[in-house]
Amino acid sequence: MTLLNIILTFYPLQSLTDMGWNKQRSPKETIIIVVFIAVIVVALIAVNLGKNKSPSAGGGKAAPSGLFARLAMHRIARNIGLNREQMKMLDFVFKTDMVVDPEKSIVTPSLLDRHFRHAYRVIQQTSRNDAEVQSRHAVLFSTRNLLESRVSGGLSSTRQLKDDASLTLNYGKDKYEVSVLSAIGDSLAVESPKNALGSAIKLQKGSRISALLFTNNNKGFSFETHVTGFSTVHGRNALLIAHSNQLKFLSQRRFRRRQMVVACNLYLVYVEGSGKKQRLVVDKRQFSGNIADISVGGCSIKIKAPIQVGAKIKIEFSQGEYNVAALGQVLRTNRAGALTVMHVKFLKFSRKSMNIINAFVYEYAND
Repeated sequence: MTLLNIILTFYPLQSLTDMGWNKQRSPKETIIIVVFIAVIVVALIAVNLGKNKSPSAGGGKAAPSGLFARLAMHRIARNIGLNREQMKMLDFVFKTDMVVDPEKSIVTPSLLDRHFRHAYRVIQQTSRNDAEVQSRHAVLFSTRNLLESRVSGGLSSTRQLKDDASLTLNYGKDKYEVSVLSAIGDSLAVESPKNALGSAIKLQKGSRISALLFTNNNKGFSFETHVTGFSTVHGRNALLIAHSNQLKFLSQRRFRRRQMVVACNLYLVYVEGSGKKQRLVVDKRQFSGNIADISVGGCSIKIKAPIQVGAKIKIEFSQGEYNVAALGQVLRTNRAGALTVMHVKFLKFSRKSMNIINAFVYEYAND
């Protein structure tokens, strides 16, 4: 960043022209203007050096910061696609946590969550009423979600998978949702897939399987593998499949997802009328299920009585002391033993329900 760029940041060419810069001036007037600009430049440099000496809120050595770091951070944020309101929120988040190296924080999910978690609490403590809290939290999470989808970082091997990671196994025309039991050893141990009656399916050794997984950073991968055997891991029947170092990147989920086991009530929703007279009617019949994972974009629900793909449903559940309600649509279903797993896309919910889901997913309201 040159001195000319700094000057033009505060005094664009048009402003200099309006000040009469293009007019001939006496030596005295020229000296006064030059001194004035020099004072501004010296002040900016002093402020920047002062901020460089402040301790880093993210730990470690302080990095170059101040004006230059903020300008660089704004450039990165614009490239990511943050709008003006989200840019202001990002400034607030970093200022609140006294971040001196915003560029590093933007590309480090753990640091971002530390700063955003602190800002989440500050908003709760400083807002005048609940409406303001919900409005500011909505912007906070929209900013965090957009940054989440642009953070790099992937997976190169199934040996990196953590216990309880979810996999979808495709064997022939059948799909099975299973959890990882252990990635340690020569084979990857997963739950034994079950049929509709809940009985374990014995796949022949050597059977070819394709698998799909999503990481915590919402990136999707697929890989080809085969059955290597059977075992018991942590007291549970396990299917052993070969590790893979050739994971194929598929796509990235738009929102962070988190596993949970929470009871929910479901109601079918019908559309009555047409045009401007169209309205949604909630059926009185109640279905019960358990939410298995959730994001602000949708959830997976395990249920005994299957609901048709394409159906609209009202979902109600409790998260801590709060009640959450959302309108969703069933995108697809698959069997998991005696249960059906429904994959639901959220169509509509209140701003408060959206914030409650986001706070749970990002674990900002845990402490």
